[in-house]
Amino acid sequence: MIRSIAGYHLDDEGQWVAELSCLHNQHVRHQPPFMVREWVTTAEGRASHLGTEIDCPLCDRAELPDGLQTARTAGPFDADTIPAGLGRNHRVAEHTWGLLRVLDGAADFWMATEPPVDVTLDAGTSQPIPPTVEHRVTLRGRARVAVDFLVR
Repeated sequence: MIRSIAGYHLDDEGQWVAELSCLHNQHVRHQPPFMVREWVTTAEGRASHLGTEIDCPLCDRAELPDGLQTARTAGPFDADTIPAGLGRNHRVAEHTWGLLRVLDGAADFWMATEPPVDVTLDAGTSQPIPPTVEHRVTLRGRARVAVDFLVR
């Protein structure tokens, strides 16, 4: 999943880490000849790469970033109360993660990661949803679900 660099910080070993728009962190090391990123060694170089796009494999695996908190919860919803938009392709906002929780029954979930996620979730399970990734939910029978919106 392609994300943009939103900032930087140093890790405990003095290595530069890019803070991505998806709230994940990714090392951006300059280690020639394997990784040539001389720009990371200066403040000007790092500043010039803010907004640069970089691949985030953690988003493709739908791995929640550390340090998120629930901003709000939508639901619970059942077959009678679920918003129609959840059944159509839609996205969670930038800088926000979704966490679909199946409270009762089962729900089918599809998400346009690489590779795509296409699963049936049973009661007691959950599915992280990265920011801006197209997805949809279909309830099975008497299922009930809720969606937590997580931010840093």
